Amino acid sequence: MIFTDDTVSALAFVAALADTVPEASESGDDELASTAQLRDILDEWGYSGRRDGDRRELGEVRDARVRLRDLWSLGRDEAVVEVNAILAEANALPRLVRHDVLDWHVHATSLDAPLAQRILVEAAMALVDVIRADQMDRLQTCAADDCSGIYLDLSKNASRRFCSTRCGNRMAARAHRARAAD
Repeated sequence: MIFTDDTVSALAFVAALADTVPEASESGDDELASTAQLRDILDEWGYSGRRDGDRRELGEVRDARVRLRDLWSLGRDEAVVEVNAILAEANALPRLVRHDVLDWHVHATSLDAPLAQRILVEAAMALVDVIRADQMDRLQTCAADDCSGIYLDLSKNASRRFCSTRCGNRMAARAHRARAAD
């Protein structure tokens, strides 16, 4: 195992959240355009804690989405600067917690902190593990020429190239058609 379960979960959530932008979403639409869509992704990922459910919170989470999407592609040293900034802005104080069906894991903000802050801090804490393990190459962007989806590569030899089977199949079909046309 490369990372702990809570790190993998946090990074997978970041990728799912970041991939709600039009250029990465399956629909081609902004999949985080309404408070209902925000509620749905939070429910899907079992995100606990305070939820205001208003347009202000949606705007803050959309801003966090952009920040995390940009952070995903930074080099290790640049990521350290951004991770430290996120943790400092939130006055993050790591502690072990157990809630819902989850066993002991780390939180660095309270469950009543604003949602966007909790998302950013949880992502930053997960990225601490990635940076310390020198595994930034596990944070990938889809190699499909028509997709900008991001994903966490947990393959044994870090060889995954596409964000989804759909993108991989689409690119394989294009390559096959190009070979057949020659």
